Amino acid sequence: MPTPAVSFEVFPPRSIDASFKLWDTAQALAPLAPRFFSVTYGAGGSTRDLTHDAAYTLHKTSRLPVAAHLTCVGATREETLATARRFAAAGVTDIVALRGDAPEGEDRFTPHPDGFADAVELVEALAETQLFTLRVGAYPESHPDAVSPQANIDWLKAKIDAGAAEAITQFFFEAETFLRFRDACAAAGITAPVTPGILPIVNWGNARRFATRCGTQVPAWLDQAFEAAIRDDRHDLLATALCTEMCSTLLDEGVESLHFYTLNRPEMTRQICHALGVTQALTGVRDVA
Repeated sequence: MPTPAVSFEVFPPRSIDASFKLWDTAQALAPLAPRFFSVTYGAGGSTRDLTHDAAYTLHKTSRLPVAAHLTCVGATREETLATARRFAAAGVTDIVALRGDAPEGEDRFTPHPDGFADAVELVEALAETQLFTLRVGAYPESHPDAVSPQANIDWLKAKIDAGAAEAITQFFFEAETFLRFRDACAAAGITAPVTPGILPIVNWGNARRFATRCGTQVPAWLDQAFEAAIRDDRHDLLATALCTEMCSTLLDEGVESLHFYTLNRPEMTRQICHALGVTQALTGVRDVA
């Protein structure tokens, strides 16, 4: 089994305790030589400043590439581009460009009257600056707003054609889900890398609720397996084994990179990476605690 390249997603802290968790996560995972850390962006830009500060500090202290999320929600075009320029000034030149979800309390995304209408417009504007490496989101089981699976693929191609260098998928629970999607992307002429997003299941209840919100299908066998594992107090053992097995299947099918959603809880992610052979020490990384 080939050893994958890896990257890790974290979210910006909203408290002192959360800050310690973020830096502990970075310290635990930086030695695995990730391609980058990505830092999420709250709904409606609610963590705009926190995302900037976390991305800057993580980049400065780890000396690793950091990809900051940036969305279209709740800001004018100029405000969004100003935020992007702040990232660049801080040395953060990788951006994950997303449309973004509706702000809390709203049912659907509505563009700001003077803002970007969608992720394609955002990618086009960021690409014109020639300051950034751009990544975008992808949805193996279709975005909830997509009118059809083909429209979902076509929209991803439009984002790639607008200037994105890579796509990172929403999480999924079965390797075949991603492999079918990869084949459909190739058939549509998408040549940029499509990297699977992996969610180690630290808490099954939370993961299941998240899956329901974002349209990820939950196989019946998985529900049954976790119900039994929780009853027998072996939740973490099952979660680690299932995630490692799924990643191994992806690697055997030619996948070269994996992107882990860590939820700022690195232990299971690190165990899975070790099981996949990702153990290389990274020299020159400073202590980020």
